Amino acid sequence: MVFSSLLFLFVYYAVVLALYYAFPRKLRNLFLFFANLVFYGWGEPVFVLLMLFSTVVDYTCGYFIDKYRTQNKKIAKTFLILSVCINLSLLGFFKYAGFITNTLNAIPFFSLKPIEVPLPIGISFYTFQTMSYSIDVYRNDAPVQKNIITFGTYVALFPQLIAGPIVRYKDVAYQLDHRRETLNQFTRGIRLFCIGLGKKVLLANQMGLMWDTIRQSGEINGWLGSWIGIIGYTFQIYFDFSGYSDMACGLGNMFGFEFLKNFDYPYVSKSITEFWRRWHISLGTWFREYVYIPLGGNRMGPTRQILNLLIVWFLTGFWHGASYNFILWGLFYGVLLIFEKLVFAKVLKKLPAVLQHIYALLFVVLGWVLFYFVDLPQMWDFVLSMFSFAGPVIGQTALTTTLSFIPLIAICCVASTPLAVNLYRKISSKPLKIVIDTLFCLFIVVLCTASLVNQSYNPFLYFRF
Repeated sequence: MVFSSLLFLFVYYAVVLALYYAFPRKLRNLFLFFANLVFYGWGEPVFVLLMLFSTVVDYTCGYFIDKYRTQNKKIAKTFLILSVCINLSLLGFFKYAGFITNTLNAIPFFSLKPIEVPLPIGISFYTFQTMSYSIDVYRNDAPVQKNIITFGTYVALFPQLIAGPIVRYKDVAYQLDHRRETLNQFTRGIRLFCIGLGKKVLLANQMGLMWDTIRQSGEINGWLGSWIGIIGYTFQIYFDFSGYSDMACGLGNMFGFEFLKNFDYPYVSKSITEFWRRWHISLGTWFREYVYIPLGGNRMGPTRQILNLLIVWFLTGFWHGASYNFILWGLFYGVLLIFEKLVFAKVLKKLPAVLQHIYALLFVVLGWVLFYFVDLPQMWDFVLSMFSFAGPVIGQTALTTTLSFIPLIAICCVASTPLAVNLYRKISSKPLKIVIDTLFCLFIVVLCTASLVNQSYNPFLYFRF
């Protein structure tokens, strides 16, 4: 993993970027398309065929949807349904076949052969992207793409291919054919990439080590040790995923693309509703636009709104993985959001801001317990350890680990708020900003390179989703 990360940073990406700008503008999408396939096929060559199949299916369906949208609505709708069914069938087979067979085998009289299917990296992300294309064309929200290479570039765009953000077609339709790369955009992309790299390597990885150390020490953590451990995971998953999103957006900027922001400091939220407006924005937007609103949203009365929210949050949880804990995690948030919207909203707004913030973070942290533990008995044991006050307040391993990570925990607390960004924006001198940006990027790259060389712990958590 360390070798792959350094190889990507200093060889693959540098070569691709140099060749991209060497190509004439008309051929840049063609070059990007093949560069994307090389990137994706590096680890899993066979699954390139699966992605190409999805590309051809949705390109073809989009063509016929556009052709018959005004002439024959029924035929256009048939191709839309065909696109959605094929995409969901592929996602369902590769991601959920084993889970479904295991669930059925738990029922008496069922005895199915267990299915073990390798999960193609990024299939959850590019499946939702290709479906958004067909739906956007059907709704006339985006123009049909008549060049299959350009469409393939959108599907397989490597900066955000394997872990998001989910880029809806209508958000980049114009950019695919008409983008104009600028120096300002390029330098902004470098800065954003370095911020994301620092989040991932210097913060997420270290918080992951803290969480693993405390978690593996077991019951002797005490209730405070358990809380500190899961707070470490809370920081890890945020800096891991938001770091990758920043890197993806930064890489996109360097190629002339503008992707929408995927995180907006979610840990400053004062409610669960606000949290989900700030966390994984592209996923929340996708489910709102393509599931919640088509189901009727909040336009059909409170009973139907409750049902719609439960459906959306069941699907949100299930999208993250074929496991009961993800379903439980999704429904946990669905119930909380229903309660907030229909019962608690007015009371919550009257509380002091600090209590609102504590309330939101309490449930967010508890949510990450549900998200992390695939094994439900282990999950329950950990929850009990968080609220069991009979034993020690904090175990020796947890205490030692926490003390060694205190400076980094403080940095994570500050970095998860807009404080540093707000201070940066107050600098009025452009030359000073250029100097700060240059020194910052150099410092981050050197520090991250040294860290990658010296550490073996370097997983991207969202690769498995």
